[in-house]
Amino acid sequence: MPVKTQKIQLKVSDGTEMQAYVSKPAELQPIVGIIVFQEAFGVNAHIRAVTDRLAEHGYVCVAPELFHRSAPPGFEGAYDNFPAIAPHFKALSDAGTEADAKAAFEWLQSQGVTHIGCVGFCMGGRVSYLTNSTLPYKAAVSYYGGGIGMPDYLAKAKDQKGPLLLHWGGADQHIPPDQIRAAEDALRSAKKNFINVVYSQADHGFNCDARPSYNAEAAEQAWVLTHAFFKLHLSKV
Repeated sequence: MPVKTQKIQLKVSDGTEMQAYVSKPAELQPIVGIIVFQEAFGVNAHIRAVTDRLAEHGYVCVAPELFHRSAPPGFEGAYDNFPAIAPHFKALSDAGTEADAKAAFEWLQSQGVTHIGCVGFCMGGRVSYLTNSTLPYKAAVSYYGGGIGMPDYLAKAKDQKGPLLLHWGGADQHIPPDQIRAAEDALRSAKKNFINVVYSQADHGFNCDARPSYNAEAAEQAWVLTHAFFKLHLSKV
């Protein structure tokens, strides 16, 4: 379905202001919504395309700019120049990120949205998991969320609220298999509702067609699962 897009300003509880990209169906007002969490490269063309694609399926979608405390509005980093984005990446804190997610969540509620999910990529995949421990999402999806398998985040497995769908690349050199197993074991021990999927031939960032690691087959398989996951859990209105 056709979508309309805009950029909005959100006030965060720590007194900062954050720009966000919004995409929603042009001809109806849904009561289901999704927060889209960026990679480390900003709310760029890839993240906006994902946001639009989800909106085409009937969701109100918002992609907050998580680097707003250290980077100017609209900041985008190049995929081949990680040093340029490293200062912004390092400036993030869990407390600040949680406040950002809460601002986006409350904005969706202000739009009449009652059922809210989230999806994140790379850095944003970790944010999906992190904020699923603090916000009442109906569903949370993480694509190759770096850090989830580390001790501080494994400890949050017991606090996960919404059902989780975790996508991993089996050929990912950034997230070793032992971290994927650790995340799975922690969620299973906590008796959480989750799906853990490893795409054996996929590398880190496999969903992004602007990256050399793009894997069209894995991206399509992951999209089918993600769409079905949201349709199942966000349609229970």
